[in-house]
This record gives sequence, C-alpha cells and structure tokens, in this order.
Amino acid sequence: MVQLTSCFCTLAFILLHILYQPSIAAAADETATIYSVLSFGAKRNGVTDSTQAFLDAWAAACASLDSAEINVPKGRYLLNSMTFKGDCKSAQITFRIDGTLVASPDYRVLGQANNWLGFEGVSGVTIIGGTLDAKGSALWACKLSSKASNCPDGATSLSFTNSKNIRVEGLMSLNSQMYHIVINGCQDVLIQGVKVIAAGNSPNTDGIHVQFSKNVAIFNTSIKTGDDCVSIGPGTKDLWMEHISCGPGHGISIGSLAKDLEEEGVQNVTVKNAIFKGTQNGVRIKSWARRSNGFVQGVQFLDVEMVDVQNPIVIDQNYCPHNLNCPAQVSGVKISDVLYQNIRGTSATAVAVKFACSAANPCSGIRLKNVNLACRNQAVQSYCTNAIGKAYGTVQPNSCL
Repeated sequence: MVQLTSCFCTLAFILLHILYQPSIAAAADETATIYSVLSFGAKRNGVTDSTQAFLDAWAAACASLDSAEINVPKGRYLLNSMTFKGDCKSAQITFRIDGTLVASPDYRVLGQANNWLGFEGVSGVTIIGGTLDAKGSALWACKLSSKASNCPDGATSLSFTNSKNIRVEGLMSLNSQMYHIVINGCQDVLIQGVKVIAAGNSPNTDGIHVQFSKNVAIFNTSIKTGDDCVSIGPGTKDLWMEHISCGPGHGISIGSLAKDLEEEGVQNVTVKNAIFKGTQNGVRIKSWARRSNGFVQGVQFLDVEMVDVQNPIVIDQNYCPHNLNCPAQVSGVKISDVLYQNIRGTSATAVAVKFACSAANPCSGIRLKNVNLACRNQAVQSYCTNAIGKAYGTVQPNSCL
C-alpha cells in the first residue's frame, strides 16, 4: 500500500502539470516584464564574452516585482561559468532562449568550474528552448589520452541546486564536459522535450542526474551520450520517467550507491515507455560492495524495449572499480520491491537478466512479469545470486528467482 500511495502521489504531481498548466512553449505570460540580454550588452557573434550581460539580466529579473522573462534572441553567445542565485522578488522567471549558448573552445576556461550554468536556491524558474554547446570534445580527448592526470574534471552544463518548481522544456544540450543536467536537492521539477547529445565514448557525460530530490518528472526526452542516460543518486524520491530514448550510453541507472556509510535511500522510481538502442546497460541498479545504510525500494520498469543491449536487466551489488576500498566486502544497500513488466527486445550478450545481489542483504520482492528477451545466435540466459522474488506470465529467459 505504501508503494501504491507514493505512485499515485507522483502521478498526481504529473497530472497537475499536464491538466492545469498549458504547454510552456505555447504559454506566454502577458504580464511578464521582458528583459532582453541584448539590452544589457550581450553580443550574439559567438566570440564576445557575454557573461556579465546575462548576470545583469538575471539581477534585473530577480529584482522585479512581477513575473519576468529573460529573452535570448537568435545568435551565438559566448559564456563562462555563471551562477544564478535565488531569494528573488519575482515569483516566476522564464529564460526564453532562441539562440545558442557556447563555451570557450579552450576547455581549461570552463574546466575548473563545477558548473557552467548553475541555479542555486531559486523557485519558479523555467527554461524554454535553446541550445547549450559546451564544446567538451577537447576535454574528453585529454581525459582519454596519456595526459589524463593533468586534465581538469570539467563542468556540468546545467545544474539546479536546492531549488523548487523548476521546468526545462525543449532544451538541447551538446557535448557537455561532464554531466549535462543535474537536479540536486530540488523539489517539483519537470523536464520535457529535452535532447542530449555527446559522443558514445565521452567520459562522465551523464545525460540527467537526479539526487536528494523529490517529485521529479522527465518526459519525451532523447539522450545520446557516453555514460548513463539518466543516473539516480541517493535521496531520490518520487521520480517518474516516461517516453525516454537512450543510446548510445550506459542506460538508466539507480546508483552507484553505498559510496558513503550514511546514505539516504532511493524510493518510488518509475520508468515507463523507454527504448534502449545499443547501450551498455538497459535498466540497472548498482551499489558498491561495502557497508552502507542505504536502500532502494519501490521501483517499476514498465513497457521497455531493448535493441542489442549488452545487459538489458541488471542488479549489481558487487561494484568495485579499480578494486579500491571494497574488496572482500559486501553491499549494505537493501534492495526491495522492484517490478520488471513488459520488457522486450534483444540482448547483445547471452545473460539478458542478471541479479547479483548482496550476500548480507539479499534482494527481495523482485518481480518479473511478461519479459521477452532474446539473444542473436545463442541461447538467452538469466543469472541470480542472493535474489528473492517471483515470475509471472511469460518470462524469457527462464527465471532464476
């Protein structure tokens, strides 16, 4: 009953946006005060630094007593790292972007920053349209070279921290240095119609990362990247993802968890109507093989198509990269109440379903319902260790639960 109640709460949040809020792209607040970045000195030639103009436009919109719109006309705007901070007088600020925001071609300019465009402590912020071009390929090349130890970590392209009532619609994120979009410590977030594009070998370029946040919905989003299409960290509650296209990439991953001993859990996550094409993983839950008080509870993977996915369904509680700080340990993360329903398609490897759970904390309440996965040129298999659950309907490969 707890899971059903939580799912209905999430669904109510989604319906509230759909039924009572018009499409953001079509909606226009006639009472909003409009601030064009051009009026603050921005240049749309792609070579003149327009960072201060954007910050000044934000300051004016933030100080407005009315709803405000920051307008970014067509063109290319060179921007360095910026932080847009909250405590605004305006209850609603919209970035309407018709142009492209570009980073410096020298990856070191942005590479030392945590974020390229960061929003902190804001409420009622909407981003409509536009393209973010972080020009991350030069940094990826550095990281993949013999000089990797001398490369900066790189910046997340767009982040929201400790914020609420956030919307992002119709945005395209290209070639981020690190994560493309991060939702951290936020509440009531809607991401819709977003496109993420980066090379399949680009390191640490997760499409959307969510952590310590609740009531987050992601709709109609296409992600092509070199890491997780969507990664879900500790403290995530009531996350709904629907109509997601993933590939290339590492799939949709809950985790990795158990990075810290004291860690918030993940609960009430739904993935519905998703397609994975040529990805490393499909739907995955992973945790470090070490002590933790974390947990994963109430997860649904519904109506998912796999196309030549290496690991379509996987739980891995033996994650131990580089064999550091975790050999000879077992995961303390408790995984329970996970449903895989109407999962179909092809696996690129023989083991299409793998549940490698913790010996100390076996997975429980795992349910497979109408799963049909095949592998070309070889028999498809499932693998289970320390996993407790049931299979319903037609399940192929045969369940090992």
